[in-house]
Amino acid sequence: MALMILAACSGTGKSTIVRELMNIHPQLKLSVSHTTRAPRPGEVDGVAYHFVNQAQFLRMISSDDFVEWAEYAGHYYGTSHEMIEQAKEEEIDLLFEVDTVGAAALKEAYPEALSCFVLPPSWEELERRLRDRQTESEEVIQKRLNVGQRELESAHKFDYLVTNDHLEKAIEEVSLLYRGLLLRTRERQAALETLLSP
Repeated sequence: MALMILAACSGTGKSTIVRELMNIHPQLKLSVSHTTRAPRPGEVDGVAYHFVNQAQFLRMISSDDFVEWAEYAGHYYGTSHEMIEQAKEEEIDLLFEVDTVGAAALKEAYPEALSCFVLPPSWEELERRLRDRQTESEEVIQKRLNVGQRELESAHKFDYLVTNDHLEKAIEEVSLLYRGLLLRTRERQAALETLLSP
């Protein structure tokens, strides 16, 4: 089972890259996180996220249901142990779309995972993309920009950096990283052992 972690500042285009990456590689499945934020238009519960209220999320924290969880721009997000264990049993490759705090926790728990941070082409472009969504208040946009600044400061901790200045190019680069991940010795160990068997 291959694990790939993808993080970015809000508005960088991470969700679009994730969607296209899974179209290219249908064997790669998205780890569906839990969140307390409200669904955006078109988002389906259990597909985009598991949408829960804050009380439910806090109960899950108390029960140690999460590998990682974090508060981001006033909402909680978390990746459940159950999702990863089920993927292991089914030998499914998992893609984690998380923030930098979640990425750090996942990398600590699964050091073999490949981590990639998607950079915006410029700070001005990032702000423009957030405003063009027209789905959030000015206060929320400012919170996301403040969080984004802190996230950029930890981007150097990731294995790879990809800049989303041209979407098709960014998708291609992230796709190449996943293909490289599949060629790691760890992922090809079974094939090696077969060749070594008498």
